[in-house]
This record gives sequence, structure tokens and C-alpha cells, in this order.
Amino acid sequence: MLIRREAPDDIDPIRAVTAAAFRGAQHSAPPVEPGGDPGEATLVGWLRADPGWIPELSLVAIEDDAVVGHVVATRAHVDGRPALGLGPVSVLPGWQRAGVGSALMHAVLGAADALHEPLVGLLGEPGYYRRFGFVPARSVDVLAPNEAWGDYFQVRTLSDYAGQVGRFSYAAPFERF
Repeated sequence: MLIRREAPDDIDPIRAVTAAAFRGAQHSAPPVEPGGDPGEATLVGWLRADPGWIPELSLVAIEDDAVVGHVVATRAHVDGRPALGLGPVSVLPGWQRAGVGSALMHAVLGAADALHEPLVGLLGEPGYYRRFGFVPARSVDVLAPNEAWGDYFQVRTLSDYAGQVGRFSYAAPFERF
């Protein structure tokens, strides 16, 4: 498996992977159009068109010349100071539980650290993301965009973390849901 930056020819396969990964998922975003793909598939396109898009942090997993997974991190803020919002993370159902998601997570966190980003936030299952160093955001005084998220909103501090605290805000497209 190869992990690399997204290329222009990957856009349609990324949408297909994201739609397949979130179709039927318990906590997926509702389709933007009735009967359409899960909202996460549309979100990636909205993020790509947003000023918060960071091309170096949109990564694909390639197996046999096909996209089998994708992860993206976009510009976010903690009380106006730069941070990253991670997600969606998508893996084709047939490739789940085969290490693709873990490889993508390690790659995007390493790339974010190399770009001197201080902190990454995400909404997800604590039991899964703990293995990548994520902790409940409130444990480091970062407040979730929605307090009802509780410990499902998590952060991972990186090498350039300088104690940023306050309210976390994702890139604008996340607010469209």
C-alpha cells in the first residue's frame, strides 16, 4: 500500500470511497440531496473549495493502482489561533480493519507535524482514536464546537503545541450540516 498526496485524478475515486465508507454508518451526516451519498462525501468537495484546504494534508491510500482510503485535515482554529480539523477518514468497506485507516492517520499526523501545525481536533470514537494520541479535548482546555459532543471531540497535540486553549472551530464547510 502506498500513501500519497491527493492528485486531480483522485477526486472522483475519493468521493466514491467516502460515500461507500459512510453509507449505512451509524453516525454519518445526512445526504445533502434526498437519496444521495452520505454528507461526508459532499463535505470533502466543499472543503476542497474552501480557503481552509491544505493540499499537503489530503492523503490517499493506494492499492493495486486504486484509491482504497482517504484522509483530510483542513484549517481550523482554537480561539482564532491556527489548528487543524481532521476528517473525514474514509476506507472502502472491503479494506476496513486491514490497517489502511491506521496508515492514513499516522501519515496525516506526521505530515501535520512536519508542517509545524500545533494541534489536531476531530469528532470520533475515543476508543479508536486514543491509539493515535488523541485525548478528550476538554482535558487540555479546548472546548468542542458543540458541548454535547463530550469526549467524542478529541485533540492531539503536536510538536509545536504551545498551550492553545479555548473554543475549537472547524473550517466553514463543517457548519453547513
